[in-house]
Amino acid sequence: MTIADTEVASLYRARPLPGPAYRRLKELVVEQIASGRWTEGQQLPAETQLASSLGLSRMTVNRALRELTAEGLVVRTAGVGSFVAKPKASSALFEVHSIADEVAARGHRHRAEVHTLTADSADARASADLDVPEGAAVFHSVLVHYEDDRAIQLEDRLVVAAEAPDYLAQDFTRRTPHDYLMEIAPLMRGEHVVEAVTPTAEQRHLLQLAEHEAGLMIRRRTWSRDRVVSVARLLHPGTRYRLEGVFDA
Repeated sequence: MTIADTEVASLYRARPLPGPAYRRLKELVVEQIASGRWTEGQQLPAETQLASSLGLSRMTVNRALRELTAEGLVVRTAGVGSFVAKPKASSALFEVHSIADEVAARGHRHRAEVHTLTADSADARASADLDVPEGAAVFHSVLVHYEDDRAIQLEDRLVVAAEAPDYLAQDFTRRTPHDYLMEIAPLMRGEHVVEAVTPTAEQRHLLQLAEHEAGLMIRRRTWSRDRVVSVARLLHPGTRYRLEGVFDA
């Protein structure tokens, strides 16, 4: 099934975002694939059709398609056309899941307590993490996640306000920040850094840790539409959490 050039043109004109035209076209395609509206095997309009329908140069359209191909979202076949690629498989260790779903999969009950939910301005560290200027509007949330009655994760998250303007209006005792952000800014790329840490006194209190109990920290940055959306520092009790993954040699 071929995606109509008129559909692409309508979507493109409905989202007059700032930035170069090739990036706007690329982000449009990324969003449609991430949402599931465009699926594996669907053919995109030809470059000449897109250029004509969108009022862009063929060079601009070609750059957007080349970058989508390089990122594995589109497959291009000479003389045939461009198609939505098969979704990539990833190992469990590097997949990004909602902690509520992980707890439910183990047959247990998840609940969350919200300790912080505020608006803030990006300091130097947040600026580097979120790729925004210092002073940019960000949202800060701190939650403790429980599996039955045991604290298993302290989630300390910063979110770019421009990417999730209604973040502060959410009830995160009913749905996780992860689930909300996946809905409004579908994940296209993620970065994990895992390290053993010594929790602070406040962190020990929130996670109900013994004085000398170690913590396992996952620093997770996520991107949508080529922009960083959030950075989360996920602290787990070292004695109650483990990472698992499978890989092929």
